[in-house]
Amino acid sequence: MIGGRLRLGESLARHSSWRVGGTAERFYIPDTIEDLVGYLRNFSHGPITWLGLGSNVLVRDAGLRGTVICLAHGLDQMTIGEHSELVAEAGISAVKLAHFAARNGLAGAEFLAGIPGTLGGCLAMNAGAHGGETWPLVEWVELLHRNGELERRPAAAFQVGYRSVRGQGDACFVRAGLRLSAGEPDALRAQLRAWQSQRAATQPLSWPSCGSVFRNPPGDHAARLIEAAGLKGRRIGDAEVSTQHANFILNRGQARAREIEGLVMEVQETVRRRFGVVLQPEMRVLGEDFDE
Repeated sequence: MIGGRLRLGESLARHSSWRVGGTAERFYIPDTIEDLVGYLRNFSHGPITWLGLGSNVLVRDAGLRGTVICLAHGLDQMTIGEHSELVAEAGISAVKLAHFAARNGLAGAEFLAGIPGTLGGCLAMNAGAHGGETWPLVEWVELLHRNGELERRPAAAFQVGYRSVRGQGDACFVRAGLRLSAGEPDALRAQLRAWQSQRAATQPLSWPSCGSVFRNPPGDHAARLIEAAGLKGRRIGDAEVSTQHANFILNRGQARAREIEGLVMEVQETVRRRFGVVLQPEMRVLGEDFDE
């Protein structure tokens, strides 16, 4: 008997921060890492797509074949070890991790409160905010391979860059040990409140989005280039380049994934023509369109 929840034909729009996307052939939410190991060893077949809070992906309208394994809502345990080490499972949200660390007087993870994803997603892309990045905190990670084998590796075993991590192959991050430092809880919580207020004032949080769409090019900001290209407010259907923050594309109602993807490509092409800069998306496009 394998624990967790398995659903067939699950709408991925329910699990995407853009609120778009087709269905998953199979959708599995493990309650524990042990559940996930058992599922992979006994029931896994066909393609596997790993998902957290769906905040850094665009799921196409025809959905995904095989199994989508969602780590959010299940793998969310955190403990504090010796010498200011925080051990957390990959399904915990970055925001919750930041607040947990602050409450317990652990400093260094405050920037994670500005990232709308899970720890697993932060590890997979070296997510960052407010000048901080994920991997400088990492002491070790635990990987889960497709055959259900768990493996612990030190941070030094990976090649880490700006929004880039290599070395995990097709394995998934399921747990990490983060090295933090001692801090004063009240001061840390005050910093979190200040950054959350800044985020609310500068980002369009009232409409579905994936957060920042494009990586910042060296020495510049994607939002500046998009705004300078006159693209604020540009729409395809209900997909819109935010008038508040140009590096956000919003779902202003009933947008389709195809409309969002089309707007992403239009922004890239316009900025390339105007400034000779090719913007690289932070988010991943998953699945197939209906005409493929």
